[in-house]
This record gives sequence, C-alpha cells and structure tokens, in this order.
Amino acid sequence: MVCSTGAEPTGSLVEAGWRAMEVIGPLDFGMVGVLAGLTRALARDLVSVFVMSSYDTDYVLVKDDSLDRAALSLRRAGHDVHGDPGAGPDPASSPG
Repeated sequence: MVCSTGAEPTGSLVEAGWRAMEVIGPLDFGMVGVLAGLTRALARDLVSVFVMSSYDTDYVLVKDDSLDRAALSLRRAGHDVHGDPGAGPDPASSPG
C-alpha cells in the first residue's frame, strides 16, 4: 500500500521518506520503454526506485536523500525534469 504520511493504517509496517516524480501523461498503452529509459538512467547512477503505474501515467519514487541525484541523473540522460526537487513538493512532480 502506498499512502501519504500519517494516513497509514494503525499497526502498519511503514517505510517513510519517499518522493514521487510523475511522468507527465497521459501515456498511451502502446508506448514502449518509457519506464525502462527512466530507470536505466537512475540505475546507472545507483538511484534505487519504487515504481507505480496508474491508468494513464507512471510514478517513479525515490528516497528523499536521492531526489536531487535522481533529477540530475534524468536530466543528464536527456529527460525534462520540472520543478526544483530541493524546494519541496511540486504539484507537477508529485501525486496529489
């Protein structure tokens, strides 16, 4: 289960400290390799990820302390990263 901090069920095992980077969608189901391209860049720079997919887009979650490194890694790989990861939540890069 993924939920906002403070919304977890009582007694749950919680691993807090994740930040979500939203892949701007909607993404067509026929698109191939979107997540592979993102995770390949992050793996190259040793950024651990947790990935969630919804009906029309994907989210790449990284630990708080890896957010800036993840953004830099994605930019170096040619991906656009919107918002300032070090400035806190950004509606364009975090699920609401």
